[in-house]
Amino acid sequence: MLPPETGSFRYRWIEYIEGLQDRICLGLQQADGRAHFKQDDWQRAEGSGGGGKTRTMASGLVFEKGGVNTSVVYGEVSDRMRKQLGMDGETWFACGLSLVMHPLNPFVPTVHANWRYFELYDRAGQLVSRWFGGGSDLTPYYLFEEDAVHFHRTLQQAMAPFGPALYPLYKKQCDDYFVNRHRGNEARGIGGVFYDHLVPGDDAEAERLMGFQQSNGDAFLAGYLPIVERRRDLPYGDSEKHWQEIRRGRYVEFNLLHDRGTLFGLHTDGRTESILMSLPPTVRFEYDYRPEPGSREAAMQEIFLHPREWV
Repeated sequence: MLPPETGSFRYRWIEYIEGLQDRICLGLQQADGRAHFKQDDWQRAEGSGGGGKTRTMASGLVFEKGGVNTSVVYGEVSDRMRKQLGMDGETWFACGLSLVMHPLNPFVPTVHANWRYFELYDRAGQLVSRWFGGGSDLTPYYLFEEDAVHFHRTLQQAMAPFGPALYPLYKKQCDDYFVNRHRGNEARGIGGVFYDHLVPGDDAEAERLMGFQQSNGDAFLAGYLPIVERRRDLPYGDSEKHWQEIRRGRYVEFNLLHDRGTLFGLHTDGRTESILMSLPPTVRFEYDYRPEPGSREAAMQEIFLHPREWV
């Protein structure tokens, strides 16, 4: 597969994603005040194409671990992809950004986001399908209602120019997706928005969907950084850290058992270090753990079991 031509749809999407990575990394570095992102440029293994930029941060004043990754990858549709992912084509192309930030302070929420674009080609090299997917979601360990409202309202406002029905639809899809079903439909966090396989019917619709993706990507820092600033200096102790690590364990369970992005990366021979960058630095798995009745942790557990409307 040839590199995208300057000015083409693919080229403009790649340009946007790489610029967004720069802006988000700068904003997160400034918020942290000490840690800086380190970049690891990588190429896919022989027999496949493309590569990416993995940027990671650790041991900061605010962020204990985090990463903001971009990839521009392509290759042949393998038998494993046909079987596991249901792809019917000969070659494929994908470009996107994926990020996860794990804070040190349990009162600062973990955040995840990704925005991606995919193309599928036939044997003659003709485009047979293309689609967008993505979203962002928040995983607090303790509830501050104003933070939840702010995060969701920012997403709602980013989507509003493209139709009032989109935010409630994609908010519900997020609530339905980021769930550990093996734990009684327990949510990973308080959600956000999630959408997948948005297929444009023509070039005009493709441009509209690119604008939709850009609006969501551009809203990320505005939705997250004010929450970081409000909570980063709140005092906490061992009990709060213990609860944070219990919930981080649930985060790991979802990412390894259910997350489509993780599975896609592994089934397309993606770079393991970049795929598993999303996992938190420290976690707890305690047998039959239950928060103390009447505690803040027990109240949070109820929210994970019963999704709420925030705006």
